[in-house]
Amino acid sequence: MVYVLLSIRQNIWLWPVGFLTSAIFILVFFNSKLYATMLLQVYYLVISVYGWYYWKYGNKTKEGEEQVVSTKFIPGKMIIVSVVCAFVLEYPIYWLLKTYTDSPYPVWDSVTTTLSIVATWMLARKYIENWIVWIVTDAIAVSLYFYMKLYTTTGLFLAYTILAIVGYFEWKKELNAKEISKK
Repeated sequence: MVYVLLSIRQNIWLWPVGFLTSAIFILVFFNSKLYATMLLQVYYLVISVYGWYYWKYGNKTKEGEEQVVSTKFIPGKMIIVSVVCAFVLEYPIYWLLKTYTDSPYPVWDSVTTTLSIVATWMLARKYIENWIVWIVTDAIAVSLYFYMKLYTTTGLFLAYTILAIVGYFEWKKELNAKEISKK
């Protein structure tokens, strides 16, 4: 929850918190046999380092005295790249789960994993559309975890879904304010 709240507030400390929570979730998803989701947590460890670095040193614009990485809309070409990457990643993840693991739900495990990879990369780049991808991903995860009787995790992901909606509107409000100040 802290990670998502820090994301909404665009606080750079979300990345160390994300690193820590991902390390814990590796064990949760391994024990639940959701192997792709478990490996996703390893990706989160890596992207947390990247996100921290990018938010601290990457593509900055000057706002007052402070240099910040700006929230932005994803460029049209990057939308296409993101969708293609999601489709390209989904099938091999599904195939690996179906072929080499005892994952009870390889389709949903691979879909949520693929969407999460894309959404986290978008968050690291501060694209507002990351929230839309998170809303879809978290809603799917709520159903999956409920069906698997992971009720605490279901509740957590239900809260994530609600917070993703809040995050989208908070970032949108900031982008609208920037547009108004440019005029």
